[in-house]
Amino acid sequence: MRKQMDRWEQRRGLDSLVSGSRRWVIVCYIVLVLLLCYGGFMVHDVQQGGWGPLLVRVIPLLLFLPAILMRRARSHAWLAFISLLYFMQGVMIATLPGQMWFGSAITLASMGLFIASAGYARFKSRQEKSVSH
Repeated sequence: MRKQMDRWEQRRGLDSLVSGSRRWVIVCYIVLVLLLCYGGFMVHDVQQGGWGPLLVRVIPLLLFLPAILMRRARSHAWLAFISLLYFMQGVMIATLPGQMWFGSAITLASMGLFIASAGYARFKSRQEKSVSH
């Protein structure tokens, strides 16, 4: 697998892989935040439980916003790990009656965020190593 990734990096170029994965991180991040806000408002309307459900869902992702804006590779790696929590939440929501599409959308957005963040962390760190040498 590592040889395949190395060949892919040589064929596409690290600069294009870094910019492409960054675009996907931003798109998946925004989609996931919007889905989580929608889910938080949906719970808010049903339970009238305050802003707690919305904040609990969105704050962990919002903590990574400065790191995304500053393009830190290590923070993107951590974001990839955090996105797995949202993947589990999406799978759990998809099993609820009448929530299959909403849960599947969260699952797909978090899976996309995981792949894009992990890719960005790899490509950006390799790009930084090649520049320093």
